[in-house]
This record gives sequence, C-alpha cells and structure tokens, in this order.
Amino acid sequence: MKIYMVHPISGLSADEVFEYYQKNEAILTSWGYDVLTPMYGKGMLRTELKFREADYSQPCTTNHAIFTRDHWMVTQADVLYANLTLATTASIGSIMELAWGSHLSKHIVATVPEKSVHRHAFVMEACSIIYPTHEESMEYLRVLAQKEY
Repeated sequence: MKIYMVHPISGLSADEVFEYYQKNEAILTSWGYDVLTPMYGKGMLRTELKFREADYSQPCTTNHAIFTRDHWMVTQADVLYANLTLATTASIGSIMELAWGSHLSKHIVATVPEKSVHRHAFVMEACSIIYPTHEESMEYLRVLAQKEY
C-alpha cells in the first residue's frame, strides 16, 4: 500500500523537515507501506536554515516542479497521512495536497490538534479520519497496514 506523507515545510529548518520525514518513513516502511515524500531528490536543500514558500532555482525545486511532482505523488498514493502539528501558520502546500487527495477519493488520515491554524471546515471535511496526536494517527496507520481488528 502506498502512502504519501503530508507535512508543513515552509518556515521549518532543513534539519526539522528531513529528520521528520526520515524517521517516520522508516516506521511506516517497517509496517509494510511504500512511502512517498515530497523531499525525495532534494538533498541539496539540506543547508536551508528556514524553508521559504517559493522560488527555489534548482530544476527539481522550481515552483512548477514541486507542484506537479507533489500532485503526481498524491495520485500514486492509496493513503495520505497529514501531520499538521508543527504548523504555526497555514501550510498552503499541505492544504493543496489534502484537496487533491480528497478530490481523488484517497483515504486521508490527519493529525490536527484542537488548537490548530488548520482547524478549518474544509480541512476537517477533506480528511477521512482526524486524530489529535501524531501517536494516535500512527497507531491507526500501523493497524491499517497490518490488517488488524
């Protein structure tokens, strides 16, 4: 089963972003998921002190490249997991990915804390299942992958 990981990037450091994806990709892979993340092939960005919203110049980091590749990955996935816990401002990229996933009838699992900038009707309705913590979402994803009752 393919899973696409949705997570805010803008405003975070490269260390925060790459560590998050690598740690959780390893866990999801150990449960049997084929994991897709938006950071593949973007190792050259590891020096970023703080990711910005747009206008990178490497071929795979242009606005168009990011938009089309992330959309393609969402279309490939069976499940989307959106962890919105670290967002301090609205993550437009994450919201676009949720909208694409919802439009494509993907199973969307999200972590949206009670006090979140993403606690919006559209976000809440786009998601299939919403948990308040990352740990609860991950436990559900484990059970789903292992086909437990």
